Amino acid sequence: MSITPSTATAVRLYGPEHAADPQRSYELLRRQGPVGLAEIDTGLVVHLVTDYEAAIRLLQDTDTWSKDTRTWLARVPENSPIRPVVEWRPSLIFADGDEHAHLRKVITDSFALLDPNDVRVLTFRHADRLLQDFADTGTVDLVSQYAQQLPLMVFNGLFGMGDEHGPRLVGALAAMMDTDPERKAAGAQSFGAYLGALYQTKAAHRGHDLTSWFIDHPNGLTQEEAINQIIITLGAGNEPTANLIANTCVRMLSDDRYFGTLTTGSLPVQHAIDDALWYDSPVANYSFHSPRKDVNFYGTDIPAGSPVMVSYAAANTCPHSGVPADGYRSGTKAHLAFAAGPHACPARSLAVLIATAAIERLASYLPDIELAVAPAELTYRDGPVYRTLTSLPARFTPLTPDAEGVTPWSRSSIDPGTDRDPSLPSLATAGRGSVRSS
Repeated sequence: MSITPSTATAVRLYGPEHAADPQRSYELLRRQGPVGLAEIDTGLVVHLVTDYEAAIRLLQDTDTWSKDTRTWLARVPENSPIRPVVEWRPSLIFADGDEHAHLRKVITDSFALLDPNDVRVLTFRHADRLLQDFADTGTVDLVSQYAQQLPLMVFNGLFGMGDEHGPRLVGALAAMMDTDPERKAAGAQSFGAYLGALYQTKAAHRGHDLTSWFIDHPNGLTQEEAINQIIITLGAGNEPTANLIANTCVRMLSDDRYFGTLTTGSLPVQHAIDDALWYDSPVANYSFHSPRKDVNFYGTDIPAGSPVMVSYAAANTCPHSGVPADGYRSGTKAHLAFAAGPHACPARSLAVLIATAAIERLASYLPDIELAVAPAELTYRDGPVYRTLTSLPARFTPLTPDAEGVTPWSRSSIDPGTDRDPSLPSLATAGRGSVRSS
């Protein structure tokens, strides 16, 4: 029997109940079958894929499914909190076929030119600056004071802007997330000014940075296309990376299996990150698609042009994913935290690299850090797309700038595993070559 709006009740993926227990929502959806009906904003109902195999099949089938949101965008009110993440723009996220390949190659080629060690050192440097702000206090909100700021500061450098522009970028995007219309508008204006300055700076003076490589790529992006790829990279890279850092910290600070990572190294940071990606996906539900024609998908009739989301969080924990709810992973299947198929996140390695360096730096300076509240008291933001903590209060033994040993003040951005001077003039090694010669 096909499941249609007349035979199933949409499960709400927003509100405090969902934020407190999203797995309950996914279990209700699974009762509808591999594809269920979900309400992602008041009156906005979409089909949601919760089954692992069905998600893989959809994500890999570009003949049946389109990423272009314009066929159903009119259903989303202008003031809907969902609107910013589905608003069509000429970027690889909303493109299909040759256009998608054309834009994606710019991203992948440019990311390939980044030296992982330089990214790691850049992350250390900005982590040290954030740590200097609170290491002597003994308390911190690891969300607002660390996880939410660090990726943007790193991306600011990756795109070729000076460190002084990092706080401006952090402030602009924070304001854009505000519920106050005036503050939100001011944030959007500030972000637009930042993007304009970034493009004009790099158009006039190239460097070893992502923006320069976007501009110089042989695929020949227009200014609008280049700016949109920057917007997408920031949007798709910042919040998921921030969530990954915070969600991994929760596991390490609340689970005895991971706590040793901070003191005895009993489990590597990478293990905690992998588990966070499996069980607490930083992007819970996304990958908006629509069928090019009427389709019956896993027993559900879906009209042409209607919105379909993929639940990474539900697929990762569904009974057929090879990942039982008790936390034991079996089989060789990969998690879907970064999606899959042609539209899989091209910045997967970069996000994990930044998150790993961020957590290693935190742990190296504050080995006795612990949660300041019980894990059950932690709360998450209301919303269907991201799995974002509202705060992550922690406490630790304070450090001071004149403390004996290595501190954020005495070892600013030196990689503990190398003797290399991290004060580099550019992100990638000079002379590494341009996209045109790659």
